Amino acid sequence: EANDIFVGKVSDKNGYYASYDIADGIFLNIDKNRLPVSVQINDASCVLNVKKDLLENPNVSMLIECIGDNIIFKLCIANKEIFSNESLNSFGMPEVGYEIKSN
Repeated sequence: EANDIFVGKVSDKNGYYASYDIADGIFLNIDKNRLPVSVQINDASCVLNVKKDLLENPNVSMLIECIGDNIIFKLCIANKEIFSNESLNSFGMPEVGYEIKSN
């Protein structure tokens, strides 16, 4: 496929209020209440350093956790952790924890 974009929705809402780069090329989209609505990774195979066919696997889980001043993001595909990052909560997201699984 020509597109190499990964989008993981956290909620059933469409659209977002703001988008923040929480890791190099990984964007957390939030609503007006500063709650996560989706994660978007453009050029995902390059950013995540994986083959494109792995990104087509339907077994995906994401963890988004905000604890104080830190945001923890983990992405697993096909039961393998392919990305993990901790970044600064510089945009006032409240303390939340989401674990999303699809298969």
